[in-house]
Amino acid sequence: MRSGVVGLLPGDPGAITGDDAARLRALGFAGASITVRDPDSFDDAALVRARTVLADHGIRVAQANASYPALVHPDEAQRAEGIRLVQRACRAARVLDAVFLLVRSGSVNPGGNYWPHRENHTPETRDRLIDSLRQVCAAAETEGVTLGLECHVITTLESPAVVREIIEAAGSPALRYNADPVNFVGSFREAYNTSALLHHVFGELGRYIVGAHVKDVCLGNRLIVHLDECAPGEGIFDIAAFMQLYERCLPDGYVLIEHLPNAKIPEAKRSLDRIVAQAGIVWRK
Repeated sequence: MRSGVVGLLPGDPGAITGDDAARLRALGFAGASITVRDPDSFDDAALVRARTVLADHGIRVAQANASYPALVHPDEAQRAEGIRLVQRACRAARVLDAVFLLVRSGSVNPGGNYWPHRENHTPETRDRLIDSLRQVCAAAETEGVTLGLECHVITTLESPAVVREIIEAAGSPALRYNADPVNFVGSFREAYNTSALLHHVFGELGRYIVGAHVKDVCLGNRLIVHLDECAPGEGIFDIAAFMQLYERCLPDGYVLIEHLPNAKIPEAKRSLDRIVAQAGIVWRK
């Protein structure tokens, strides 16, 4: 497998320089994430230049991302706009030659894509998501782009079994799963036995995996349940088991460190390198 990162690059793809790419490569990264913040107005030439600058330093655009309204939005006009913008983002992902375009369901909660709402888990919301994904997949197939679902217990994509059902209901070879198993940790019981969770994830979704995100999970010493993300090696998630399962499933795939400030990424990469080496895995270049 290959290592990658979400971060360490300018937010504007057109501002990516050789120095930025060299910094990633010096840390041992072979993949990067690029966000197209406005899928309606991206510059093809800027995306080609970003892709080329990274490639000249041995770095692939492992993941493309974009901004858009929730694909489960209860307002049909807002949902239609979300679908349209993801369809536009498919073209940007093609120009970037990205391994996949990250796709999220969003939330019925207007506060944010990963804010909880009881209606995120209803059959009606699930049906809206399937309908949205079918329309997005049509554009992805036309562009020759692969989609990777970003899942989370808070959202409609709440469990490995539900994600598999939704992928199969959408019925498109373009629709896959971005393996981010920390996002399926929803209780202390799961946090204390992440090995079992991992085997469940790969049993349900292994055939659909297109890429991966890696992070850790920490338990808060407070009343009621507090589960927090943390940098690889700082928590209790069985990252070594995750890496071994992923290596067997997708040996040429990318594993991206995410959700860290730039200053913390180098140490997170060193920690991940140690875990990978102890698991008997060698990074591919």
